[in-house]
Amino acid sequence: MDQPEEHGTPRLPLHVDARGLALGIIATVVFLYALQWGRMFLVPLLLGILIAYTLNPLVCWLERWHVRRALGTTLVTVAILCGMAVVADKVHGEFTNIMEELPAAGRKLSRLVATTTGASGGTLQRIQAVANELEQATTGGGVLRKPPKKPLAVVSEGGSIKVIDLVWAGSRGLASFLSQAIMVSFLVYFLLLSGDTFKRKLVKLTGPSLSKKKITVQILEEINASIQRYMFMLLVTNVLLAMLTWIAFILIGLDNAGAWAIVAGLLHLMPYFGSLLVTLATGLVAWLQFEALSPVLLVAGASLGLATVVGLLVTTLMTGRIARMNSAAVFVSLLFWGWLWGVWGLLLGVPLTVILKAVAEKVEGMEVVAELLGE
Repeated sequence: MDQPEEHGTPRLPLHVDARGLALGIIATVVFLYALQWGRMFLVPLLLGILIAYTLNPLVCWLERWHVRRALGTTLVTVAILCGMAVVADKVHGEFTNIMEELPAAGRKLSRLVATTTGASGGTLQRIQAVANELEQATTGGGVLRKPPKKPLAVVSEGGSIKVIDLVWAGSRGLASFLSQAIMVSFLVYFLLLSGDTFKRKLVKLTGPSLSKKKITVQILEEINASIQRYMFMLLVTNVLLAMLTWIAFILIGLDNAGAWAIVAGLLHLMPYFGSLLVTLATGLVAWLQFEALSPVLLVAGASLGLATVVGLLVTTLMTGRIARMNSAAVFVSLLFWGWLWGVWGLLLGVPLTVILKAVAEKVEGMEVVAELLGE
């Protein structure tokens, strides 16, 4: 029975299925936990699928020129790997210079901070002195004692961490990254080699119904077209941003301009957040190199300005035309995937949202999702 009206304001009847709502919440929590738990498997898999979508038009173009798919896939894969190796060889020296200058940059940063805040009597020094006195008073029974001079060390529950432990941890991280990169490379190769095999299998698994097969084909074609256009747009805009940043940094006189330009192009894959990180990093590097405010503002302004022009005038417009999604939904999806998978979530968030929208537009019962993500 409908609720009575009060003061002329109608009320909508609200019916809540408590059991269904509880089961939905439990299923959602379990699904999110499964995504988090399977991150080490899902991230390389999705990354390989997206790269394969991006390179598939090249293999298809070679097929139209009567090049067998196996040979075309091999040629495309080898060409991409050789191109990456050439670029890495060209900028290897600049990245090496950055790594070698890190200790000197740390000392220089400490000196500049001390000069800026005042070496004697600054606010930070007074706060640190008070904190030391309080710590000595609480640990020494109220008697202030001068702490013994010991070298700084990172302390854990089992004692101090040695330098070899940090080196070993870094080596393990590098080995893990290289192993995942190799797995992704093989996955991309075999996905390109398979062609539309999985597409035919998915259509076959939908059953004998012709309508279901037609809907499945439409979904796969929509996903294929959207992802290919989006990834091509990312490739063009990021290469353009890297080239413009390299030219701007060379004109300003920033050291290792090529390395920082590549970093800017790669981090621009993360919408919004990547450009901010590049601006902060290059501004800090310019401060350490020039020790003046004008070059810092020039470098940071050039980095942020180019990222804004390329991101807003090119990427945003092209993304809107390709995915037909509103900017608020894109930003919320980035927050969600970044919370779930960290940096990889920021990189894969928009393509995954594009796929979700393409599926939601064709599947009955997901109209709410499609409406929320749409323009």
